[in-house]
Amino acid sequence: MVRRKTEMKRIENKTNRQLTFSKRRNGLLKKAFELSVLCDVEVALIVFSANGKLYEFSSSSLNETIDRYQTYVKDTHVFEQNMQHLNQETASMKKKIELLEASKRKLTGEGLNTYSQQELEEIEQEVLKSVRNVRARKNQIVKEQMEKLEEKEKSLTEEYARLYEKCGVEANQGRQNQSENISYSDVETGLFIGLPETGSRNKL
Repeated sequence: MVRRKTEMKRIENKTNRQLTFSKRRNGLLKKAFELSVLCDVEVALIVFSANGKLYEFSSSSLNETIDRYQTYVKDTHVFEQNMQHLNQETASMKKKIELLEASKRKLTGEGLNTYSQQELEEIEQEVLKSVRNVRARKNQIVKEQMEKLEEKEKSLTEEYARLYEKCGVEANQGRQNQSENISYSDVETGLFIGLPETGSRNKL
């Protein structure tokens, strides 16, 4: 005898609906138990009847399984949010890169055949503006370098003056010492030999 396929829709007859619920509920609980034993998995099953009666099965602790499920769902939700945020940032960066590449092609004069006269004039103004910015930056760098060189020149000039003054003082002191040595050599020194009362002296 071929088993008739049950149509998946609400059973209108209340008695038949209750009978089907009892049979399938027991079968579902049995399958959940077999799955947990045969495959060594953690299974939790919660069923509320139409009257609000609770039927449950858990291969371990139902509360622990529910906590694990909530943690998993929360982490998955956070991960999905992060992935969505990264995808948005990736799309935004990709768009920016495309705009920068298009701007680069404009500035380098590539692919200008498709632009109108007005668009070319706008590109020309952008190029001129870029040139002015480059020149302004270059002049600023040159000015800063000149200021540094002027400061270095001033510092070297002060150092030179200090060394020149120091050398002049040492030269004057050298000449003064030489002059004193010469005056000391001009003093006559005499040595007298003999008795004082004789009045005789010999000069060496």
